[in-house]
Amino acid sequence: QVHLVESGGGLVQPGDSLRLSCEASGRTFDTTFMAWFRHTPGKEREFVATIGPSIRYYSDAVKDRFSIYKDAAKNTLYLQMNSLKPEDTAVYYCAAESQNPYLDTQYTYWGQGTQVTVSS
Repeated sequence: QVHLVESGGGLVQPGDSLRLSCEASGRTFDTTFMAWFRHTPGKEREFVATIGPSIRYYSDAVKDRFSIYKDAAKNTLYLQMNSLKPEDTAVYYCAAESQNPYLDTQYTYWGQGTQVTVSS
């Protein structure tokens, strides 16, 4: 059985950094896409970043501030978030296995989410 477990969220001030982790168990995802999405109440779930064989891609809202990477030995996906802004406040979800890396509806596996709050 596949599980994705996120951690690393919290309350930070504008300009701070956080690193989110998504530990996968049950299988590896070396040949497919993994991604981070985020959701704020009242809005649709938003694509943040994706990583797959030979590619990484970021939304315009986070590029140059966020970095997505994987540790294959730990079977863990990360999202390094720098220069955080209040508008980054959301529940962040990791997702795995998709043929289209940008569409949340295409992902097979999801974590439970971790809250990130950016506030002074």
